Amino acid sequence: MKIKNLILTVALSSGLVFAGCSSMSTTAKSTTKGAAIGAGAGAVVGAGTGLAVAAIAGKNKKKAVIIGAAAGTAVGATAGAIIGNKIGKKKQALEDQKLAAELVKDQNGNDAIKVNLPEESMQFATGKSNVGAAGQTALKQFAASLVAGESAGEIYNVQVVGHTDNTGSLEANQKVSKARANAVKDILTANGISSSRIVADGLDYQLPIADNSTAEGRKQNRRVEVYISASQAMIDAAEAGTLK
Repeated sequence: MKIKNLILTVALSSGLVFAGCSSMSTTAKSTTKGAAIGAGAGAVVGAGTGLAVAAIAGKNKKKAVIIGAAAGTAVGATAGAIIGNKIGKKKQALEDQKLAAELVKDQNGNDAIKVNLPEESMQFATGKSNVGAAGQTALKQFAASLVAGESAGEIYNVQVVGHTDNTGSLEANQKVSKARANAVKDILTANGISSSRIVADGLDYQLPIADNSTAEGRKQNRRVEVYISASQAMIDAAEAGTLK
């Protein structure tokens, strides 16, 4: 498995994975294998979905999030193009709502999105997991965008990953990071996103984006990240030619 730069993957034993992997479409050919990757990395599996959160070290030894699971079979080029078109339009729709969106690749080689919620709205006080008013507003906008596409067959899975700075014990940070992810999940489900399509978990301080030795760096590391990619139902529709 080749992993380049900042890789984003997710292990979903029921059918989808976000990843910044460049060649996972050939390595993730079965649900079982996708689940094994997550389990081997200490993943926590979402009840009833098989969706898991984990972090693994890539070839460059830098850890990255595994988000998703392999599709049952390799996704064809035509279906991949259809999904890519939908993802591109969704990215634009999110940006129109002032939500920055970054294209990434899922484990099947399909386009997926990392949703960059406003930095000031999704940062937390040390040891805290409550989402402020600005964060709640941004998450409601995000949820509304996903709900709006469902009637057209755009059924996305959502990965919510909580993070902390390195203040305190590992155990404490594991609890806090999970609480942050769950707080975001609760807001999304309250605004129309099915809980069956969301997995939320924390990765404590494994994946800092800033220097934990400074107050500003620790502030940036206390965060939640959100990713979306095509669900298995959406992949199947693209393969069948019914997703337009």
